[in-house]
Amino acid sequence: MRLQGKVAIVTGSTMGIGKAIANRCVQEGARVVVHGLEEERGLEVVASLGADKAALLVGDLSEPGLCQRLVDLAVECFGRLDAVVNNAAIVASSNIHTTDAAFLRRLLEVNTIAPFLLIQAALPQLTATHGSVLNIGSVNAYSGEPDLLAYSVSKGALMTLTRNLGDTLFRENGVRVNQINPGWVLTEKEVQRKRAHGLPDDWYRDLPAAYAPAGRILRPEEIAAAAIPWLEDEIGPVSGQVLELEQYPFIGRNPPKDASTIPTRK
Repeated sequence: MRLQGKVAIVTGSTMGIGKAIANRCVQEGARVVVHGLEEERGLEVVASLGADKAALLVGDLSEPGLCQRLVDLAVECFGRLDAVVNNAAIVASSNIHTTDAAFLRRLLEVNTIAPFLLIQAALPQLTATHGSVLNIGSVNAYSGEPDLLAYSVSKGALMTLTRNLGDTLFRENGVRVNQINPGWVLTEKEVQRKRAHGLPDDWYRDLPAAYAPAGRILRPEEIAAAAIPWLEDEIGPVSGQVLELEQYPFIGRNPPKDASTIPTRK
């Protein structure tokens, strides 16, 4: 098991990608602090992982002091902290006409500032264990889609944070900071968003080949499988790196013939 004896915080881990990462971490021998907004979902995740392998903290990451509470809970329950996975994020549609200052600040607060504050709070523990940080970004970090303006801005800022701290913290503290940018992933929230857009519940079964060459989009478990190598020691001195996880080259790809069918991705 690649994470035997390690302790990780995984934010936004009561569903979707975060839940899959928490599950995979435990399968690989780690103990985890589960975090989310819904206590019922969180308790279900902890029960499935085992009370001796998981602890739960429910709360909004923008709440003052919550990031420090996550770190304190990890140390209180498991005695150490080896990894932070900044997964929690608000995915919300907006464009230049619908994005006001309050909306933009809200997304930046959760998607960018909270990851920074959690890294800051965890740094003493991560320094002691020569631990690692994995930020979960998005392929939208590079420019984004027209109706994902604020979200894309927040993920672009997160990617810069990863590059910056990946250099500084590794040199000064021995802490690696890396990021993976998922493409289109079939999470519970993505199904809910498409339903809200008026699509049928089985919309993901018949997707254009231009956007799903495999005939399907990515699964949370596939993102989780890709996350584990960034948290284990065998990756060595790799830090400040960003990896795209999609079925095709996201940057520089030939555009599809019918650009009007571009779907919304995480």
